[in-house]
Amino acid sequence: MIRRMMLLLAGMLLAGPAMAQPRPPVVLAAASLQESMNAAADAWAKRGHVRPTLSFAASSALARQVAAGAPADLFVSADVEWMDDLDKRGLLASGTRVNLLGNRLVLIAPVDSRVRVGLRPGVDLRRALNGGRLAMADPDAVPAGRYGKAALTALRGWDAVAPSVVRAENVRAALALVERGAAPLGIVYATDAKASAKVRVVGVFPAASHPPITYPIARLKASRNVEGERFRRFLVSPGGRAIFVRYGFSPR
Repeated sequence: MIRRMMLLLAGMLLAGPAMAQPRPPVVLAAASLQESMNAAADAWAKRGHVRPTLSFAASSALARQVAAGAPADLFVSADVEWMDDLDKRGLLASGTRVNLLGNRLVLIAPVDSRVRVGLRPGVDLRRALNGGRLAMADPDAVPAGRYGKAALTALRGWDAVAPSVVRAENVRAALALVERGAAPLGIVYATDAKASAKVRVVGVFPAASHPPITYPIARLKASRNVEGERFRRFLVSPGGRAIFVRYGFSPR
């Protein structure tokens, strides 16, 4: 009996590593991807894979974390510039960078607001703000803010409204300010507005007024998790992209 128990225990110890669940891949993703990336992670888990660990923040903040050595497997940025920064530092796995998604830039107001704004050359948002603030992600670093500043500059409206801008740490923080009524207007992505029942779109910025909104994805060079690469391939597949399209993104 004792010999049988010892053999059984030895067998369990030998089988343990093979039966162990793989380590979840860590995905650093732009704040605007919260709902869609969670849906993609759920779909991946339903296929029998371990669900990825997702971390959302401004692309600028995430890129700085990667540059500082934060452990992660995948990075999904809301613009090409922060991905370029990591590429120049040699922090991306060769051949894994792909332009995944596109988006649109919109002007929003609280859902019960009656404000109307024409986003055309010469636009002056000060009248629509009526002494309030314009909520947007930090225009000096965060992609949504940089797109917003570029769009207003192209429409010759930035200089007039710049003193009224409240700089949020990311696009979802800007959305929250408008949702709470702390700002009468905000600049976010179309997908952010779609995700909230507390705001409405009062204007869509012309696509030509700002650089194309592009979300690149890449595996990080330091990653040793095979599940990370498998999840990346799933995201860039037609089935993976289709999940994001359901949330209002456009495929790239």
